[in-house]
Amino acid sequence: MKIVRTFAEARDLASGRVGFVPTMGYLHEGHISLVDAARRDCDTVTVSIFVNPLQFAPTEDLASYPRDLDRDVALVEAAGADVVFAPPLSEMYPSDPLTRVTVSGVTETMEGAIRPGHFDGVATVVAKLFAGVAPDVAYFGRKDAQQLVTVRRMTADLSFPIRVVGSPIVRESDGLALSSRNTYLDPAQRIAARALSTGVLAAAAAVRRGERSGGILEEIAARPVDAEPGIDLDYATLADQETAAPLGALDRPAFLAVAARVGRTRLLDNVHIDPDGGEWVPDEGIRLAETSILYREA
Repeated sequence: MKIVRTFAEARDLASGRVGFVPTMGYLHEGHISLVDAARRDCDTVTVSIFVNPLQFAPTEDLASYPRDLDRDVALVEAAGADVVFAPPLSEMYPSDPLTRVTVSGVTETMEGAIRPGHFDGVATVVAKLFAGVAPDVAYFGRKDAQQLVTVRRMTADLSFPIRVVGSPIVRESDGLALSSRNTYLDPAQRIAARALSTGVLAAAAAVRRGERSGGILEEIAARPVDAEPGIDLDYATLADQETAAPLGALDRPAFLAVAARVGRTRLLDNVHIDPDGGEWVPDEGIRLAETSILYREA
């Protein structure tokens, strides 16, 4: 495996069908599942590690976001990656960028309403990575559901010849969706944070029982979060997988997303719900059999 710092080096090391996994580092089993998927599908697997300043507001956690490049390199090498692209800021943004990529519409609800400008930063950095790395397939987790909608629409609108794959959420054995920000939680907050997964998984069970009302599914997802002291719910929303528009009823491929603050840490979770043979099937993700590497190292 090679570690490179420039787009040119990353392209030079690519051959055949190139699978690309963009990350901000401090990796966990969710990221590794994306590398595994790319390894199965592609000849060259490239993983980027870059904490993108454009997607952080001045009040957010850019400076404190966890970083450990040596750790991350060891993890992706063990998973079978071929190239790690770990650019310095000067490679990604040689000067203050005057160009931003804005994906309107799909970014105006949920995260977009709470974090103005966030998705402009995401779309801009992903567009730069797509242009510079030139992959054939890019792999993203379904946990950041609205981000996945944004990237897919940006890819289509800008005619990138890249297939965007969304992979299932990876969860702790108790259901908590994996996130690098989970490392911010103290032990009591870590237990309380399970309310997010409890809610969305309860809603998934309701879908299997035949519930189709968006309002009822949202209320089911919100209930455990509202009941947990120390958690502030931002939203529980049933949304269209293609447009991220809120839905009044489950009548097309959707995701049910929740976002909440656990102390000072903001966490997301969701279940995607897809049609299958006339039924609606929630994707509850993949549960680990043991504690995540995030906590084994904490």
